[in-house]
Amino acid sequence: MARFTKRRQSGRRSPLAAAALIGIGLLITGGVYAGASAAMAATTENAESASTLTVEDGQKLFQANCATCHGLNLQGSDSGPSLYGVGELAVHFQVSTGRMPLQAQGPQAPQKPVQFTDDQIEAIASYVQSVAPGPTFPDEEVLDGQGDVAEGAELFRVNCAMCHNVAGAGGALTEGKYAPNLHTTSALNMYAAMVTGPQNMPVFNDMNLTPEDKRDVISALLWMQDNESPGGYALGSLGPVAEGLFIWIFGIGALIAITVWITAKSN
Repeated sequence: MARFTKRRQSGRRSPLAAAALIGIGLLITGGVYAGASAAMAATTENAESASTLTVEDGQKLFQANCATCHGLNLQGSDSGPSLYGVGELAVHFQVSTGRMPLQAQGPQAPQKPVQFTDDQIEAIASYVQSVAPGPTFPDEEVLDGQGDVAEGAELFRVNCAMCHNVAGAGGALTEGKYAPNLHTTSALNMYAAMVTGPQNMPVFNDMNLTPEDKRDVISALLWMQDNESPGGYALGSLGPVAEGLFIWIFGIGALIAITVWITAKSN
C-alpha cells in the first residue's frame, strides 16, 4: 500500500499580525519604562527628603564639632569666643569657607576645604540662629550682581581697598594677619563679611553702607571676577610693588646679562 506523507500547508502571515506584535512590544516597553521612571523619581524624592536636616540635627553637629571651643550653650570658652548674637549668617560664612572648625590656633583662621555639606551647614546655622539670633540672609536682590558697578567700585576703593587691594587681590596686615583675596568669594559671603565683620574686618551696618550700597559693592566685585585685567599680564593685581619687582628682577637682570655678554665678546 502506498504511503502518503501529509505536507504542512504554508502561507503568508498577515501584515496586521506583524503590526500587532510591534504594537504589543511598544506597549510593554513603554509600561516598563514608565514604572521604572516612577520608582526612580520616588527614590530620589525620598533621598532629598532624608537629606533635609532639622535644627535638632544642627544642634548635634554643633555639639560634636564646635562645642569644644564655643561651649555647649554657645557661651564661649578660653579657646573660642561666645556666639551670642552672631546669627546664622556668620556661621554660614565661617563654616562654608572652611575657616571653621579651626584647625589650629593662629593669628587668624585660614580658608581651607569645607568639612560639611550644604545641608549640614544650614542645619548648624539654623541651630545657632534659634539659640542666639543675629544677622540673617539678605534678599536675593542684594546678591544678584545687577547693581551700579561704577558706584560699587568707588565704594570699594574708599572703604575696602586699603586692606583688600584695589583689584580685590588681598594684602598683608600686621602681626601675621592678612586680608584675603576676593577673586573666588561668593556674593553671599561678600555680604556676610560686610555685615558680620569676621576676624579683622570692621562691620559695615546699614548706617555705614546701605543695602543698596552693599549691592553695588558686590556687583563691582562680581564684575571684576568675570572680567580679566585689560592692561595685559596683571602680576597678581598687587600694584606698583609687584611691577617694580618684575622690572628689577627681569629688567635689571637682562641688562646685567647683556653687559656680561658684551664684555666676554670684547675679551
